[in-house]
Amino acid sequence: MNKTHAMLTLCLVGLSQILSTTAEAVEIFDMDEIRDPSTLEIEVIQNWRTVAGPVVTRQKLVTINVGEIWPGQDYRLPVRMVVPADRKARGIHLTGGNSPTRLERETRPRGIDLQLLQGGVGLVMTVVQEPGSYGKPELGGRSEARFAKSLNPHHKIQYWAWPATLMRAITTAYAETDYFEKGKVAVTGASKNGASPSMAIIHDDRMTALHASVSPIWDSPLRLCDQKAWDRHLADGGQQRGFSGGHFGPNFNQRALDAGHTWEELQTFANEISDQVFVSRNLQALRGRGVEMLFHPGTHDMVAYDMAWGGANHPSIPLYLGANSGHGKKGHLKIEHDQQNKSALLLRHFFPDEVREPLLTPPAIETKLTGHTLKVTVRFSPDSGEESGRIWWMNDRSPDGSPRYLREPIPDENTKEMTHDSDHGVWTTEITIDPTASQIDFFSNHRKTITYRKNRYRTYVSSPYTRIEF
Repeated sequence: MNKTHAMLTLCLVGLSQILSTTAEAVEIFDMDEIRDPSTLEIEVIQNWRTVAGPVVTRQKLVTINVGEIWPGQDYRLPVRMVVPADRKARGIHLTGGNSPTRLERETRPRGIDLQLLQGGVGLVMTVVQEPGSYGKPELGGRSEARFAKSLNPHHKIQYWAWPATLMRAITTAYAETDYFEKGKVAVTGASKNGASPSMAIIHDDRMTALHASVSPIWDSPLRLCDQKAWDRHLADGGQQRGFSGGHFGPNFNQRALDAGHTWEELQTFANEISDQVFVSRNLQALRGRGVEMLFHPGTHDMVAYDMAWGGANHPSIPLYLGANSGHGKKGHLKIEHDQQNKSALLLRHFFPDEVREPLLTPPAIETKLTGHTLKVTVRFSPDSGEESGRIWWMNDRSPDGSPRYLREPIPDENTKEMTHDSDHGVWTTEITIDPTASQIDFFSNHRKTITYRKNRYRTYVSSPYTRIEF
């Protein structure tokens, strides 16, 4: 009995250690450290100074220590802060799509940033870029090599350093108590500057709004390293070259496999970390915090390559799908060139008393197939204020992430205006189905105009990307 008891105790202790190790392995950020200004090791490059312009500002440039990627390897980057000259800033528009060289120069705000400053919102600008782009390629290479061997997300710049940079930039600004009051923090950007804030906002409740373009949103099987999904999609492309299937960005699978890991280990890693990575797994908590979000993933993007899965599983996430858009894409002939979603989101978020009309939320979509005719009905909530409807479609699209998925555009002729049925409060249209097609993908875009200080902004939201197999 004593021997059995001892063995049971040993097993429980071992299990506890395993669970403890697993929990530590997937805990990416220490938020107490992220919020601690005493660890920033601030070096002042340009102290606060007045800068003339349409809005007179005060600006400061510093470098900060984001933290250690691995023991002994600091990650230092610049942060420029801009506030109105006549008051403290209340609220922050945070961006990482800058270069160190650009941040050395005083900022001359224009466009939406100028309007935000006029309203009392400050700007915080930092650098979320590949280290090679600012002369440190060896840092990126060492990071990738360490991650491929360890599968420790803290070693990978994409998982730890970039989101942490944005969060530490907020800490830097809030340490300047004579220049910033705590308020709303909206983060905007594209590609790595869409992915990084999408991850950071899950962890940092100081962030209150997000506009992210051509970046991941949800945890599709392809992202979770489902080997069957990979095999199926690779078969369509014929080879891995040109294939997109990374968990939260570019592929790391082959490098990890070459380093000795198995598909099962990749799947375990993806499943353990995904709660801390994907907005789709945190919708309830984000909405409970009142976070406002809008995504522009693109319909032909090498990073946001799983539109059909997302549309089927997360139809409530607000998207604008620019037809034939994505990294390096020109867009469809009839893409909405007048959309001003980012500006409208920021103005509505920071100045709700002046922009009382909300942006559109995703509508519901219904379909009915009769013979070779597909009737599509799109329904918004009552009194949403949508002004237009246009549908786009594509037959027999190749599997997510495959080269042909990214390469073959929506044909010029596969779009049409929808009809508004005011009696039933819906938008409708009919599509004639190609009798040789085995499936059809489609979505619709809808406009709403909002006003801020007599300026009108055209915003668009899409219905869920929908795939129907015949």
